Amino acid sequence: MTARRLSGGGRIDRSRKITVHFDGRSFAAHPGDTLASALLAGGQKIFGRGFKYHRPRGLVAAGVEETNALVHLRDGERHEPNAQATMVEAFDGLRSTPQNAWPSLQFDIGAMSGLLSRFFGAGFYYKTFIGPFSGTKFWMFCEGFIRQAAGMGRATTLRDPDQYEKINAFCDVLIVGAGPAGIAAALAAGRKGDNVTLVEQDRDLGGSLLSEPVGSPSDAWLAQARAGLDDLPNIRVLTRTTAFGAYDCEVFGLVERVQDHVLAPERGKPRQRYWVVRTKRTVLATGAIERPMVFAGNDVPGVMLTSAVRSYLNRYAVLAGERIIVATNNDSAYTAAIELAKSGAKVTICDIRKEIPTQLGANAKGAGIDLRPGHAVLKVAGGKAVKAAYLVPVSSQGKATGGSVRVACDIVAMSGGWAPTLHLWSQRFGKPPYDEQMDTFLPTAEKGAFTCVGSLVGSASLRDALMQGHKAGGGTGKEPALFGHADFWGRNLLPVAVITKADGSTPGKAFVDFQHDVKLTDIDQAHLEGYVSVEHLKRYTTSGMAADQGKTSNLNALARMAELRGLAIPNVGTTTFRPPYTPVAIGAIVAHDHGLHLRPTRLSTIHDWHIETGAEMMDAGLWLRPWYYSENGESIQEAYVREAAHVREHVGIVDVSTLGKIAVQGPDAAEFLDRVYVNGFKTLPVGRLRYGIMLREDGFVFDDGATARIGEYDYFMSTTTANAAKVLAWAEYLLQTAWRDLKVHVTSVTDQWAAIAVAGPKSRRVLMDLTGADLSREVLPNNHFTHVTICDVPCRLHRMSFSGELAYEIHIPAKSGRKVWEALIAAGPPHNLKPYGLEAMGALRIEKGHIAGSEIEGRTTLKDLGLEGFASSKKPFVGSVLRKRPVLEDSKRPSLVGLEIIGNQGATAGSLLFAMNAPAKGHGEGWVSSTTYSPALKKNIALALLSRGPERFGETIQVVDFVGNQTLQAKVVSHHFFDPEGRRQNG
Repeated sequence: MTARRLSGGGRIDRSRKITVHFDGRSFAAHPGDTLASALLAGGQKIFGRGFKYHRPRGLVAAGVEETNALVHLRDGERHEPNAQATMVEAFDGLRSTPQNAWPSLQFDIGAMSGLLSRFFGAGFYYKTFIGPFSGTKFWMFCEGFIRQAAGMGRATTLRDPDQYEKINAFCDVLIVGAGPAGIAAALAAGRKGDNVTLVEQDRDLGGSLLSEPVGSPSDAWLAQARAGLDDLPNIRVLTRTTAFGAYDCEVFGLVERVQDHVLAPERGKPRQRYWVVRTKRTVLATGAIERPMVFAGNDVPGVMLTSAVRSYLNRYAVLAGERIIVATNNDSAYTAAIELAKSGAKVTICDIRKEIPTQLGANAKGAGIDLRPGHAVLKVAGGKAVKAAYLVPVSSQGKATGGSVRVACDIVAMSGGWAPTLHLWSQRFGKPPYDEQMDTFLPTAEKGAFTCVGSLVGSASLRDALMQGHKAGGGTGKEPALFGHADFWGRNLLPVAVITKADGSTPGKAFVDFQHDVKLTDIDQAHLEGYVSVEHLKRYTTSGMAADQGKTSNLNALARMAELRGLAIPNVGTTTFRPPYTPVAIGAIVAHDHGLHLRPTRLSTIHDWHIETGAEMMDAGLWLRPWYYSENGESIQEAYVREAAHVREHVGIVDVSTLGKIAVQGPDAAEFLDRVYVNGFKTLPVGRLRYGIMLREDGFVFDDGATARIGEYDYFMSTTTANAAKVLAWAEYLLQTAWRDLKVHVTSVTDQWAAIAVAGPKSRRVLMDLTGADLSREVLPNNHFTHVTICDVPCRLHRMSFSGELAYEIHIPAKSGRKVWEALIAAGPPHNLKPYGLEAMGALRIEKGHIAGSEIEGRTTLKDLGLEGFASSKKPFVGSVLRKRPVLEDSKRPSLVGLEIIGNQGATAGSLLFAMNAPAKGHGEGWVSSTTYSPALKKNIALALLSRGPERFGETIQVVDFVGNQTLQAKVVSHHFFDPEGRRQNG
């Protein structure tokens, strides 16, 4: 393989020189090169190693269909694995390294696996470690080695320093592919006045025209067409952009590589941009991919697709070799062969067909080409580069009919026909029709809002492609013609791509899928073992998986299976096409939806006061909340115990702005609440509030909270902090689907209201002094609310308690939250008022036996939590039927109890519970859900779910923390540790 850069031609900028690096070597390049073309011009033969056998691999293609040249790009934080060298634009300073090779690309010790290739056939991993061995010990021994060898590239674990964007866009016409047909469609639609988006994965527009020799008639047409696109402001052109997915309702996913072609993105600019495009109609002009041929040694570096050899010649001015054999079964290879001969290469054409179109044959011979009709390449000789090819006469079935002749060469260019790039079409519409004459699957030209044009539907000429594109864009179809070559691949095609000896075998490894080292014999073995469905074939052999997605392998694999089964290819079918068409960076899909942009930190309007006062903060869902207020260097244990005890003795305030708040409004608001809560709300008078519990449809507890009736059709619902968004989404779902007849609106007002809980025996006196209102027990009993004014701020005061103390919640317009908080602090000294944090609030609610998120964790029912009495028997509600399932009524289910821990050590949440006389093995009879030290009881306590819990009051059990290696003893008691009669909260 003696590739070299030609002195003239190509679509590169020869006025500038840049340097790229690969495998520790430096290579000269020019702007306009790809990494692949630069390395090829510099004499690089090996670009990678095979996945399974680690055989040397060179370039196969020049575009997105490349299977072998997968490399690592850049270093450090911007390290990127599995980049196709053919799609990487060359820029000065680009650094790349090979992958899947150790210790080096030239000497890869993994190549020893080739010596054991007979044991590594299709599905070997299913059999080798299972069949003759009992148990899993042998597999466990081998697993580490297999995982080390698995995969190709190695991803970085460092933080990605770059930015990504996500954009939603809309257009009248989306055109995918900016080759001649796509450009013609864009111009026609644009001139018609449509809003057009033209998408092209290459950096330049032109498609196949970019592989024409410089100075061809197509150059003038392309320049004029580009100018026409620039003149139309209603056409958006997105280059370096891949349409990777087609979805329902004409939605497409695109990724634009905005700054991938530079060393580091400019500050403030995204590296990649994710587009979600919604369009009225779509024109697919995605072209076709050349099919490789299958013969022994077809993976040796220097065996390439003919279209790739032509692209490197005309677009990048790189002559891939000096002695080139072109193996083909169709007309399209002749143009490339003639151009290679004119560039100085010695060319031999082996055409399987015995009859060759007269003009093509004459043109080839006129260019000095050795033309051998009825011949094919049986085998390529060479290890790290092509040295020779064995040529044989063949039958129309691709089997040798005579002896082979060794012909020295350094490149074998193969053309086994073409496969239209129909991935996007198939993502929407499934399996495409099969065209027997062209030996390929072709999408329907018109289906739904899709129109397919150009090579995608097998256009017979460049002129036809232009006319199709112009018509699809809304024109007359009479766009000025541009005549191409009379070498249409679908005319006179001989549908044979596999070359074998007379007995049907190959004299060496013949690969169907280069990326996964799937051999022809692997397809045969899959058939032999019964994996004849195309989906089973794909998974058993791994053909067509991963980055390649079958671009070059699918048709050959299907054709082989069809031959083995004695069926026509359409009867065998094709695999399912799924997004993405090409690999997409996760960063692009995520875009800015990560970190604080995905889970933004929410702060209450009182947050700054907490920080200024020295509160230790903690995450509570999306919110930052005060954990505790340390005094004189206290630990958290000392601080929360002091705070909880202070609330029991005096009065404390806590910021509860984070609770979910939902306005439920409308004539049917009461009916809606009656359906979502287990208890009734229709009878709730205005001015009252009620504790309510929600179930999921499956009968498990979903959430709890208090709802106040503000007016006849106006309710104020509160939820737990963690479930606020879930409850709102669930309510909207029910109103939009199941209960569309209800006249109700649900609106999140969490951010509109700050909330402060005031708790403790002195709480009433603090609020009466501050507001001047009569808050006596008779005027404002428990579960009532009233309106008050604090520092000229109108507030709503709820009397309710989750701590077991006399307590109130003040709901304040959010902007005045801090003002009211500071007013409470200022009014507090006579009553010894102090703030308390989340940890003390948890201790107070555990002492009282109130449930929270640790108990409502998706596995508990009303009966489990001792809340069965809340469920109304007079009305249906969500979950009312399924909560009565026998499995949920089982008396042995874990139910809520209290635990008094024996000794000075507290229990750990999540510890398992065992009877004293039972061995501590397995999952036990329950678990600890919440735990704290109780300053009121002067002991460690916990809430727990224990099998047959209420029956076991007084029993001593084991509390086992397997993770912390701790075993404690505890007495089972009622979960109402403190003031079970409720005298304090109702006083």
